[in-house]
Formats: sequence, C-alpha cells, structure tokens
Amino acid sequence: MWAEYGNMAIRMASIKMTFSLDEATAARLDRTAKELRRPKSHIVREAIEEYTDRVGRLSESERRRLLDVLDTHMAAMPVTPAEDVEAELEEIRRSRHEGGRRSGR
Repeated sequence: MWAEYGNMAIRMASIKMTFSLDEATAARLDRTAKELRRPKSHIVREAIEEYTDRVGRLSESERRRLLDVLDTHMAAMPVTPAEDVEAELEEIRRSRHEGGRRSGR
C-alpha cells in the first residue's frame, strides 16, 4: 500500500483483515471498485477515512430533524412586547439596587 504526500509516495505496511458483508453491500463494493478501476481495499480504506471524518458530526437528516424541533419550539414561545421586557428589566435593576423586588412576584 502506498501513501502519497505531495509528489512523494511512501510504502505503508498493510494488515490483512477478514470481515463479512451482506450481499447488497458486497455488490456495491464490487461495482464501485470496477467503475473506479481501483482495488476493493482502496475503496474500503477511503470509505473508512470519510466515515471516521464524519464521526461526531450530525447527518443531514439529523440536522434537519433538530432544526424542525427548534422551529417548533420557537413558534410556541410567547412573544413579549419589547416595552414589557424593558419594564421588567428596569424593575429587576431597581430591585437589585434597592435590595429586593417590591412586587409580590
């Protein structure tokens, strides 16, 4: 097995492994190797490299699902007019300065 670094090629040690694939996956591997004219081991190495690069990242379907959840929650949040927010913040600031809120909240 050779690894390319810029314009240099370095021979890397290979480890033989045995694993099982279902028929559909094996057929996909065969077709891909033939189409790209590359050894199956090369296809598997590249697939593993790409897969491990994605570990910890969301898939597109998971990302969309989480965005949908966020959209749902955002739509359900009550909208408080800015002047009400400012009035409450002012009350909080005043109460901190004076040592506590004066209302029964």
